Amino acid sequence: MKLKKKTPEELRSHRWYGAMDMRAFGHRSRTAQMGYERSDYAGKPVIAIINTWSDINPCHTHFKQRVEEVKRGVWQAGGFPVEMPAMSLSEPFQKPTTMMYRNFLAMECEELLRSYPADGAVLMGGCDKTTPALLMGAISMNLPAIFMPAGPMLRGNWGGATLGSGSDTWKYWAELRAGNITEKDWQEIEQGIARSPGHCMTMGTASTMTSAAEAMGFTLPGAASIPAPDSRHAAMATLTGKRAVGMVWEDLKPRDVLDADAIHNAVTAVLAIGGSTNAIVHLIALARRAGVKLDLDLFDALARKTPLLANIRPSGKYLMEDFYYAGGLRAVLKNLGGLLKSGARTVNGKTMGENIADAKVFDEDIIRCVEHALVKSDSLAVLRGNLAPDGAVIKPPAAEAHLHRHTGKAVVFADYNDMAARIDDPDLPVDKDSVIVLKHAGPLGGPGMPEWGQLPIPQKLLKQGVRDMVRISDARMSGTSYGACVLHVAPESWIGGPLALVRDGDLIELDVPGRKLNLKVSDAELAARKSAWKAPAPRYERGYGAAFSRHITQANDGCDFDFLEAGAQTPDPEIH
Repeated sequence: MKLKKKTPEELRSHRWYGAMDMRAFGHRSRTAQMGYERSDYAGKPVIAIINTWSDINPCHTHFKQRVEEVKRGVWQAGGFPVEMPAMSLSEPFQKPTTMMYRNFLAMECEELLRSYPADGAVLMGGCDKTTPALLMGAISMNLPAIFMPAGPMLRGNWGGATLGSGSDTWKYWAELRAGNITEKDWQEIEQGIARSPGHCMTMGTASTMTSAAEAMGFTLPGAASIPAPDSRHAAMATLTGKRAVGMVWEDLKPRDVLDADAIHNAVTAVLAIGGSTNAIVHLIALARRAGVKLDLDLFDALARKTPLLANIRPSGKYLMEDFYYAGGLRAVLKNLGGLLKSGARTVNGKTMGENIADAKVFDEDIIRCVEHALVKSDSLAVLRGNLAPDGAVIKPPAAEAHLHRHTGKAVVFADYNDMAARIDDPDLPVDKDSVIVLKHAGPLGGPGMPEWGQLPIPQKLLKQGVRDMVRISDARMSGTSYGACVLHVAPESWIGGPLALVRDGDLIELDVPGRKLNLKVSDAELAARKSAWKAPAPRYERGYGAAFSRHITQANDGCDFDFLEAGAQTPDPEIH
C-alpha cells in the first residue's frame, strides 16, 4: 500500500490556494471571509463532505449532527473539511421516483468534486438511491473517496408486534383491504412503523446498497450495519473523516478499489443477505463507471452457488437492528469463506480478508453458517425468454414456492392508472391462477422505472385468502417488498419490447428453476402485433425529463445515462 506518496505541493487544492497570483489571492481572501486563516488549510488535504441531508429526507435527519462528527475527524487528521450539500433523493416523497434522479445526483457529485478545490471526499448517504448515485459520481471523478452510510432506523412496534419498514406496510395494507384489521389499527401502525432517524430496517434497497458499498470496500469495516441512533454510528462518522485524510496522502482512489474482485464481493454479499433486486441495476451502473464488466449473467451465475445467510425481512424473520447485534455484515462475509475474494482492497488500506478476520456471530439464527443457510442458493434468479429477451429478475425466497413454476392467463393493465382504477373491480376477470401484467412502468414508461412491481392482489382474491400471485412488469420493486413478482422486464414495453404485445387471456409461463419467462403465443402472431404497435408520444418536451428520456439506458444496462457510462475521464478545470 502506498503511504505518504503526496507532498503538500502535490495536493489538487494547491492549484487553488498555493500560487502567488491574483486568482489564488482571491481564493485565499474569500476563505478568510469565511473565518479561516491560512494555517487552517494551507498544505492540508481539502476534504469535500457531500451531504445529502434535507428537511424532507427522514432517513437522513441525523446528518446535521453526523456531518459535524465527520468534520471533527477531518480536523483531527490534519485536513480541512468543506461541507457541500447535494440533492437529497428522499425515497418516500420524491416523485415520480427517486430512480429518475439517481443520475442527476451522480452528476452533481462528480461535478462538485471536479469544479471545487477538493483533494478527497466523504460521501454521506443511505436512503435508497443516494448510495449508488454518490458512488457513481465519485468513481467517475476518481478522487480519494470514502462512503459514510446513514445506518438503519430502530425496529418498529405496534401492539407488541415488531414492525419492519415497507414489508409490514404491504402486509397490513392487504389485511386492511381484506377487512381483517380496522382503520384505527392501520393508523396505529402508521405511528409505530418508523420511530427514529435512519433508513429502512428491513433488507430493503437502502440496507442492501450500503452493505454492497461495504462489501466493495468503500466504507470502514462494519460501518453499514450500525443503527443510525447508536452512539457507535457517531464514532464511525469521525473515523470516516479521519480516514479520508489518510486516503488523500496515500492517493487511494475509487478505481484502485473497484475492480472485478470488489464487484464479485458486492454481488455475493447482496445474494447472501437476501438483498433488494434494485441492487442489480445499481451495481451494473457502478461497475461500468469503473470500466468493470458486469451483466445479468454474473448475477445469475453467483446466485446459483451463493447461500442466503441473513435471516432478515422480507426473505427472513428479523430486522437490521437484530442483524447488527448478531454480528452484522462482517460476520456474514466471514461465513461466506471461499465464496468471497478475500484479497480485494478496501478504503482502510487493508484487504477484505484482513477486515473480517476477527468477525464473530452472536446469534446463529439471524446470521447462518453455510451448512444451515436459510436458502442454499438462488436468492435471486435471472429469467429469459420471448417475453424478456434481455432479461428479467425475480426474488424466489420472497415468493410462495408453488408459484416458482406456473402458467396462467394474463390480466393486462395498460399503465399504473389503469391498474389502480380496475384492480379492485369485482367484475375483473381474474382468479388466483391469473398472471397480472403491468405495462409502461420501465425507465421511460414510468417514467424512471418506479417501484410498482409488487402489484396489489385484487381485493376479491384477498377476501378469499389469496396472498401471492404471479405479477409481471418492467418496473422495479422496493427491496422491502415480497411476492412472486417478475421485475425489470427488458426491453421495456414503452419502446416496443415484447411486454407491450401481451393481451388479456394470453398464456404466460414462469419457470424459475429453468430460468424461463415465455409468452405462449406464436412468433407469427407476435410479429403481427409488433407491426401494429405504435410508439407512445414522448412524456417530456423540455428540461431534465427530456434529457433523461434521450439518454437513459435499459434496466439490464444499469439505467445510467449513455454519455456518463463510459469514455475518457473529464480533465480538471483550468484555474484562471
